[in-house]
Amino acid sequence: MLKRKIVKSMEAWKKNKTRQALLVTGARQIGKTYIIREFAKNNYAHFVEINLVENDQALAAFNQVQTSEDYLVAISLFAGDELVENETLIFIDEVQESKEIVTAIKFLVDRGGYDYVLSGSLLGVELNNIKSFPVGYLHTIDMFPLDFEEYCWARGVGSPVFEELRIHFLDRTIVPDYLHKRLLKLFHEYLIIGGLPDPIQVFARDLDVQKVRAVQDDIVALYKKDISKYKENRAREIKRIFDLIPAELNHKNKKFTIKSIDGVPRFDRYEDDFLWLVDANVAIAVYNVGEPRHPLLLSADERQFKLFLSDVGLMASMCGLDVTRDAMTGNTSVNYGSFYENVAAQELKAHGYTPYFYKDSVKGELDFVIETRQGQVFPLEIKSGKSYKRHNALSNVLSTTNYHIEQAYVFCERNLSTNQRITYCPIYMIGFI
Repeated sequence: MLKRKIVKSMEAWKKNKTRQALLVTGARQIGKTYIIREFAKNNYAHFVEINLVENDQALAAFNQVQTSEDYLVAISLFAGDELVENETLIFIDEVQESKEIVTAIKFLVDRGGYDYVLSGSLLGVELNNIKSFPVGYLHTIDMFPLDFEEYCWARGVGSPVFEELRIHFLDRTIVPDYLHKRLLKLFHEYLIIGGLPDPIQVFARDLDVQKVRAVQDDIVALYKKDISKYKENRAREIKRIFDLIPAELNHKNKKFTIKSIDGVPRFDRYEDDFLWLVDANVAIAVYNVGEPRHPLLLSADERQFKLFLSDVGLMASMCGLDVTRDAMTGNTSVNYGSFYENVAAQELKAHGYTPYFYKDSVKGELDFVIETRQGQVFPLEIKSGKSYKRHNALSNVLSTTNYHIEQAYVFCERNLSTNQRITYCPIYMIGFI
């Protein structure tokens, strides 16, 4: 069983909800269905699950109903368990196949009696065009691949270890060497295993990277199948963008170059294709900001961006076995900057940040810039090699007084240290920001 942080958010919904169903969104293969079942098992006496992809009859019934009473009748027909008021969770999976259920959920919630959870694939894409989205009736939780801490839990490292690491991070004190080396080893694993449940479980069971690669290759193929199914008129272009992500990140500035797609450098021709990958939670877009100061959103340029994969393990799989070998052995002589940045983008996104980057012809380029809810802006540099104290752009930005930046972070392979306003942190601490 994989321990996931999202369970606490689901328990908070159950405790605090009024008239709201729960919508769990996220990419394919991140464990949405599994975690909803576990949540139901631990919090409800009765559980009804209806999958609209696997159950053709249920889908046909749902597509014919017209009222909330009809929906309840259809649910009861395919329930497989007793519907007991105030004790039953009703889970409708793959709701993108019958999007009307999302609109109808407000009527079901208003009737009372049962709790409802909706989930499915590509919901960020498929639910965009719903005519009557039930505002106020759906509480949405975004689910991501396992972050590094969750991965370590799956590999036998308990929560107390991370509680100790957080103390070192907050106090700016050196991590004991044995612990530092252990976490770096796990991080190098994470670079190639990633945060998707199936590859993690295969690796934990067999310690066989070849088997992990086979599972990851199947997931990549499934993502491409989704592209063909849901975006057939632009499938070729979207697949091409998806395939190009690792190579584009390997460029010196890691910025996605439009002309790489088919030699035609016109952003407006491909804008919807990029957005589709992002909305489908297959990719993470990190946009350039004109200035690294609050509020970052005002100076964001959506035509200049880096595109990361939603899971670094898929990136390793797409890059080949040589990359896997070097990453597992901690070969820092190879430039794995793009892998480290992909992990950073994942971690920041999973912990509620919208990551940006900053590039200026005079000051240089910052790998990431983030902003807290209180309006504090933090520049972040991600270093995979030994020259982690070379960061001209970071120094230039810190010396620009009208940016009002008080502190910056460099994440690297080394142990924790500080130098005035710069904190050098082990790369495995990126989730502590």
